[in-house]
Order: sequence, then structure tokens, then C-alpha cells
Amino acid sequence: MTKKESLFSILSYYKSEKLNQMKNHKLKRIVLIVFLISFVYLFFSVVSIVTTGLQEEDDLTSDITLVLGNKVELTGEPSLRLKARLDQTLVLYNSGKIKKVIVSGGIGKEGFDESKVMKQYLVDRKIPANLILEDNLGDNTEKSANNLNLFLEPSSINSIMIVSQYFHLPRAKVLVERAGFKNVKTSYARYFEFRDFYSILRETIALPVVVLIPKIEE
Repeated sequence: MTKKESLFSILSYYKSEKLNQMKNHKLKRIVLIVFLISFVYLFFSVVSIVTTGLQEEDDLTSDITLVLGNKVELTGEPSLRLKARLDQTLVLYNSGKIKKVIVSGGIGKEGFDESKVMKQYLVDRKIPANLILEDNLGDNTEKSANNLNLFLEPSSINSIMIVSQYFHLPRAKVLVERAGFKNVKTSYARYFEFRDFYSILRETIALPVVVLIPKIEE
């Protein structure tokens, strides 16, 4: 190999290395930008979901309340999360804020009809059975929202209340409004647990999906 060839080889090597360094630097910048954007989105999403869910209207008076279902234990008793939702419903009813209740849930893997368990819990605590409607087809939040139309005519309802965990309420409210109901209010269950961190992160994905991707009517 001549000196000229050797010099050319060395220059080509350094040029290649320089290009690789530039590519790696550019890739690192892209990764950093994506990370920062994701962090900012996550931060503001979490803050928005939590603050919105924990915010209640000054006047919680409503024609009817939708209580969203949750796990029933193998004993047939409501889980602590579900019990907290029902207890908040009792607070609203006993304070004269609500007139009727719709309990909505599906058949859980434990084999219990959530809506029946929810209704029985409320009846046992002095809400008349004739004021409680059961929706046992509310397998998820969207179905619970849409199933309201099986019981109610949106135009005949002045206001409707949703009771659930605080992080769940922003998405639930969007779905109930999309089902045709106006003046939707929310009240959160007074129960907090470590699992909330996971649930909040899940809502940072689920909420924008609901907001940005409208349900396609078949």
C-alpha cells in the first residue's frame, strides 16, 4: 500500500467515524427529546386527571346517580373500592342530593353480578329498592354510559351524577356526555390505595383515546 493509499484509508476511516459519531449524537438527541416530551405529557396528564377527579361541584344535587361497578370479593361482599363508591352514594342520598340510583356492572370473574351486590348493599342501608335500577350489562365504562339510554331519556334529565374513583371520573364523564346527557356531575369515592398509581398511569392513555378517537357507530 502506497503512502497516498494509506493516507486515503486513514482519512476515510476518520470520516466514517465522524459520521457515526454525528449519527449517534443525533440519535441521542432524538431519544432525549422524545423522553422529555413523554415526561412533560405524563406530568401534566397526571396532574389534570387527579385534580379534575378530586374536584366536585358546589351543588351536587342531581336527578339520578350512576354508580360504576368494581370487583366483588369471593365472599360476595363488595371490594373496598366498590364499597367506597357505594358509601359515597349513601352520603349523597342521605343528604338529599340525589333521588334515584343506577348501579352498573357486569359479571366478574368471581361469578357475582356486580349490580345485584351493589343494589343489595344500598338496600341494606335504607335506600328503597324501588329507587335503585340495575344494569348488569355494564362490563366496562363505555357500556355503562351507553346503557343509561336503556333506562333514561336524556332530554328528561336535568342533571346526572357519576360516582367512582377520582382517577376514573374524567373519562367516565366524557363517555356519559357522549351518550347524550348534559350537566354531568361527579363525586369521588373516599378511598385511596397504592394501586391508584397504576390506575392513574393507565388513565393517561385511556382518557386521550376516548377524547381523540370518537366511537365509530356501526
